[in-house]
Amino acid sequence: MNRIKLSILFITLFVPLSLFSAEIKKETRVFAVKDNQKLKMDVYSSDSLFTSGQPCLMFVFGGGFKEGTRDAALYKDYFYYFANKGFKVVSIDYRLGMKGQKAPTLFNNKPLRNAIGVAVADLYSATNYLLQNAEELNIDTSKIIISGSSAGAITVLQADYEKCDHREPAKVLPDNFRYAGVIAFAGSIFSTEGLPSYTQRPAPTLFFHGSKDKLVPYNKTRFFNRGVFGSKPLAKRFKGEGYPYTFYTMENIGHDVSEYPMKEFLPEIDRFIRDFVFDHKQWMLDIHLEDKFRKSDTSTNPGSYYN
Repeated sequence: MNRIKLSILFITLFVPLSLFSAEIKKETRVFAVKDNQKLKMDVYSSDSLFTSGQPCLMFVFGGGFKEGTRDAALYKDYFYYFANKGFKVVSIDYRLGMKGQKAPTLFNNKPLRNAIGVAVADLYSATNYLLQNAEELNIDTSKIIISGSSAGAITVLQADYEKCDHREPAKVLPDNFRYAGVIAFAGSIFSTEGLPSYTQRPAPTLFFHGSKDKLVPYNKTRFFNRGVFGSKPLAKRFKGEGYPYTFYTMENIGHDVSEYPMKEFLPEIDRFIRDFVFDHKQWMLDIHLEDKFRKSDTSTNPGSYYN
């Protein structure tokens, strides 16, 4: 009897949970053709845990708007985790507007502004595709969450800002549509009007950012009203206006934060979605986390990354 109990305990503790995970199905679709380029999305799903309409987690990859792919291996844990939770996970292409361009500066930012604009337009096109095919895909259109890494994080923050501020590019989306949540792994917003001020309440937002990030500024880089506003000033704006958010500051970490939370903070991301998107809690959380054992390269900046 003791041997049987020990065997059961061993299986419970040491057999990987992945063995009990549902099979993940992946389907690739073309959602738009722009500049003679087919823009594709990968749709990941498993047996739904939701009786009608699945929440949808969209993802925009990183790579400085000059490189990267929607199906890079480093995102697999993130996709599979939420597909196993019953989400439709949708990872999209977008046109790379900074490919072949020099490092952006405050005085040479037109290529970057164009790249952000193109990426946001492609995210809107992908969103429209999901809205138009929601019944077939079994998506609850009131629970579409956008997330992104680095350039992708900039894209999703910018997209929600422009939708809330009734900017012209956002008018391709239905007037009554709103993103249900935003998750940004080292993101920012480019503005020519100073710190972004939202005409309508933004979606509940989860910010992750390293305090020593020099590639996508944690704080801000500005000249008068024109500049890039990172997670710190954006979270401050949210707090001042009473918008719900969670902000993880990773102390003394660089641009690594654009990637590793998608492996190491999956339960925390899941909790944010449950609390802020599903349960509509109106919390404002600032979390400062310092990991003495994590080593980070804090030297990467636009000059070294683009040149």
